[in-house]
Amino acid sequence: MLVMFASIAAQAQGYDDECRDMLRRVKETYAEKGEQEAQRKIELLCGGCSESICKEARAWLREQKNKSRNNNSYNEQTFMVKGVEFKMIKVEGGTFSMGGRYDDEKPVHSVTLSDYYIGETEVTQELWEAVMGSNPSYYKGNNQRPVESVSWYDCQEFIKKLNQLTGKEFRLPTEAEWEYAARGGKYSRGYKYSGSNNADEVAWYGSNSGRTTHSVKTKKANELGLYDMSGNVCEWCNDWYGDYQSYSQTNPTGPSKGEYRVLRGGSWNNYVGYTWVFVRRYFTPDGGGISIDDCGLRLAL
Repeated sequence: MLVMFASIAAQAQGYDDECRDMLRRVKETYAEKGEQEAQRKIELLCGGCSESICKEARAWLREQKNKSRNNNSYNEQTFMVKGVEFKMIKVEGGTFSMGGRYDDEKPVHSVTLSDYYIGETEVTQELWEAVMGSNPSYYKGNNQRPVESVSWYDCQEFIKKLNQLTGKEFRLPTEAEWEYAARGGKYSRGYKYSGSNNADEVAWYGSNSGRTTHSVKTKKANELGLYDMSGNVCEWCNDWYGDYQSYSQTNPTGPSKGEYRVLRGGSWNNYVGYTWVFVRRYFTPDGGGISIDDCGLRLAL
């Protein structure tokens, strides 16, 4: 009888240890890959299990979700223009290494940024039309697609009218602000695309787009809850295009003059390598007389 009880106790201890290991793995998955992957891990490892540790794991994940929702509501602002709603996400400032592997992304250099807000999504055709009264986009049929076929000057006119309607001071992000946000800010997990090392999870690009734009928020968000920072449309930045400097900088705004303006993020039309978080593109601010049906914008505040 004692042997049987000892065997049952040992088995129970084994289940307990296994469940505790499961809880540890769920927490690690949440830290490395986020809420959705942690939920999948619980479903895979726990299933319908009612052990106390499994219940603890589910309760722990619910608590993280609630914290995330509370933080998101605190760290975002919602605006309404003529019945069209859009969100700006707060990016807490910090220091990061800006740049990458190609010549015009070198040298990699240290940049420190103050807090700012950036658009949850690219500006949609719906929002552009609400502000401007027209839609210049080539790829229409769904007003939740990002606006495109807009020059840098077009974006400035849009922002001017948006500010008149809202009383705010929206603008284009600086190139440094754009890259820091695309990397996930202080929550960055070091992905080469914005939110993943798998481009298909986060980006519409040449090989998966069907050669067209797609509705915003149809791919996975990055660590800050920002969508489509890799792919869909390239996004105009405020900076003139110029060579990087090697010294550390605080809140850089780029060269004081130039011939080209910076674009970031890659598009539906690009090879996947152009959607990496550090890749730079540039056009003349008037669009250069060439096709800009993959050029749009994201707001900053």
